[in-house]
Amino acid sequence: MSESTLAQLATSIDRREWVECVLTGTQRIDRIRRVRERTILTFLFLAALISIGTTIGIIYTLGIETVRFFQRVSIVDFLTDTQWTPLFTEKHFGIWPLLTATILVSVIAMLIALPIGLLSAIGLAEYAPDRVARVVKPVLEILAGVPTVVYGYFALLFVTPLLQRFIPQLEVFNALSAGLVMGIMIVPLVASLSEDAMRAVPQSLREGAFALGATKLEVVWRVVVPSSLSGIVAAFILAVSRAVGETMIVAIAMGQVPRLTLNPLVAMETMTAYIVQVSLGDTPHGTLEYQTIFAVGTTLFVITMALNLLSYRFLKRFREVYE
Repeated sequence: MSESTLAQLATSIDRREWVECVLTGTQRIDRIRRVRERTILTFLFLAALISIGTTIGIIYTLGIETVRFFQRVSIVDFLTDTQWTPLFTEKHFGIWPLLTATILVSVIAMLIALPIGLLSAIGLAEYAPDRVARVVKPVLEILAGVPTVVYGYFALLFVTPLLQRFIPQLEVFNALSAGLVMGIMIVPLVASLSEDAMRAVPQSLREGAFALGATKLEVVWRVVVPSSLSGIVAAFILAVSRAVGETMIVAIAMGQVPRLTLNPLVAMETMTAYIVQVSLGDTPHGTLEYQTIFAVGTTLFVITMALNLLSYRFLKRFREVYE
């Protein structure tokens, strides 16, 4: 065999070995990638299971005690009675005083949070320069990090005395100041989520509207806001859920008087405030008074779940998808 033939044979062997090494390395990389992907999927699946398991645990805990409560109290009385006095000698278990107070303070909060939050989002997304928006938005979101107990004492010790100068009949504990401060607390939530939804609207839609002769205000209200409506409504519903479930502000500034009224100038008691009242007391475990916590908690859970389902259906129906 000649030297040239031997050289060609050695070259072909080297190439074959090189190809085999490349293929082996590629297979090893693919195997490592598959292992990593399976590991990530496993962690994501476990995280989802933890969330589902937590929800099931909450429903189970609420459901067991709620069933025991309704075995001793008629659900008709719970839904129709207009008095709530489970801690009194003459006991009544009508949820309407607590439910009315919760709805009233939430409505007051939404009247403050929704317009201010939406206008703040429009200003940050459409009018403010990027440098200003990058500074103002984090400052605005600082309000969301303030503990709610601080908001509660702010409403009780500052807002209420201030309002009493203009409304002399305003009681020390009242729904008005609690609702106003709760609305201020929720403003960053509405503003941040709504601003994110507006920034997701493609710039081409704005440019097309400007090309047709629209003014800046017309572009905002006729193009940007309708295009981001699903995100804005989702922010609104999330804010309502946050207001309904708020505890410390209403427990401190609103009082603990379960009365059926729509007058925001007097003391009232929300569902969350009642749960705090009984939880911090000396109510023995397993008593009827103890079980009222879970009945009220179940009612609150049903309300927030209904709001979340409403938000999901609205998003699913009206969501705009842009490329």
